[in-house]
Amino acid sequence: MLILFGLFFLLLLMGASIAMSMFISSVAYMVVYGLPLELIAQRLAAGVDSFPLLAVAFFVLAGNIMNQGGITKRIFSFADHLVGHFTGGLAHSNVLASVIFAGMSGSAIADTGGLGAIELQAMKDGGYDDDFSLAVTGASSLIGPVIPPSVPLVIFGVTASVSVGDLFTAGILPGILLAIAMMAVNYCICKNKGYEKRKRATLKEIWKCLKWSFWALLLPVIIRGGIIAGIFTPTEAAVIAVVYGILLGFLYKSITLKELPSVIRQTLDVTVGVLFIIASATLFSWILTFSQIPQTVAVYLMNLTDNPMMALVIVSVILLFIGLFMDITPAIVIMTPVLLPFITALGIDPVMFGIIMVLNLLIGLVTPPVGMVLFVLSGVSGVSIEKISKAIIPYIVVSAGVILLIIVYTYLMAVNPGLPVPY
Repeated sequence: MLILFGLFFLLLLMGASIAMSMFISSVAYMVVYGLPLELIAQRLAAGVDSFPLLAVAFFVLAGNIMNQGGITKRIFSFADHLVGHFTGGLAHSNVLASVIFAGMSGSAIADTGGLGAIELQAMKDGGYDDDFSLAVTGASSLIGPVIPPSVPLVIFGVTASVSVGDLFTAGILPGILLAIAMMAVNYCICKNKGYEKRKRATLKEIWKCLKWSFWALLLPVIIRGGIIAGIFTPTEAAVIAVVYGILLGFLYKSITLKELPSVIRQTLDVTVGVLFIIASATLFSWILTFSQIPQTVAVYLMNLTDNPMMALVIVSVILLFIGLFMDITPAIVIMTPVLLPFITALGIDPVMFGIIMVLNLLIGLVTPPVGMVLFVLSGVSGVSIEKISKAIIPYIVVSAGVILLIIVYTYLMAVNPGLPVPY
């Protein structure tokens, strides 16, 4: 294990990517211990040879098409007409737009890169401070990977052999709770800063905006309704989202056939990187399993506690720490086989554990040193990561509170099997 982890962290310190660090350290381990090298190709291929993983590529493509096709602008406009008149109205619109967009892309980066630019400009024009606007935009992007469809939940489902459909259904309530908690923070901050309220939109204005954005707002209904009704799988829903997004772009005359190749190239840049991370992490986690690390960790944790509540708290702390230094995709692929034996041994629902794991790791997206959302926000605004990180702290606190609520209910499910499951 010294070779595997020592080389992995050494490579990270030298500036290598996480994917290459996992790949090189895994190969070095296999060479030193004489394992057949043909297993490398087999494990890499097995890591990405999964039908549900196709959803990752198509949901990323759907999000890019909607950003390019101006659909996100219509979503934000409708959200603003609904809640823009409350104290901190544009901040609430920011969160509500992320809730709606979450039903289309399933990616925090797509939310930040697409909706973020529109939201930041609107809040700047409305007189909101830059650091507050960036904090709201970054925090609200965390809703996207929780409310279905969700790329991280697809990856967890594939890794843990858990129903992606069940994970999608279980993610709805936590996503709504996150949105409510963030809106509460918005209200308190905006009340304290004394931001002016905007004029309430009339029913006629809301109706006009609804007609203008109706077809864009219909997509989350189609995706969610189709999955619940069993009409199509989550992967098929991702393909439908792409087709629907292209048709809307043509309908709104905001995207052309000539622009599609560049959108597809943007998607490939993201998707190929994600799949290489998954492939490398699969090889890395296979070595961990071969070395019986998951069993050793499970025994060690069982010696610490056999209380489901305490176990979930300990695991959450571990995941929060890992999220500070590792991107969510490799963290899920590596940590799921390590922690799942311990979790299932205590009778904890694996679907609910998946929600807890994703929520904990998502916080790493908005915290230094590797928070990708922070880098995106800093890049588009020119505001330092330190300033954005400070402003986003209240949202991290309430997000942790939502995680704690879910932990409590998951614990109650473990000790009282008669409780209804949220999926």
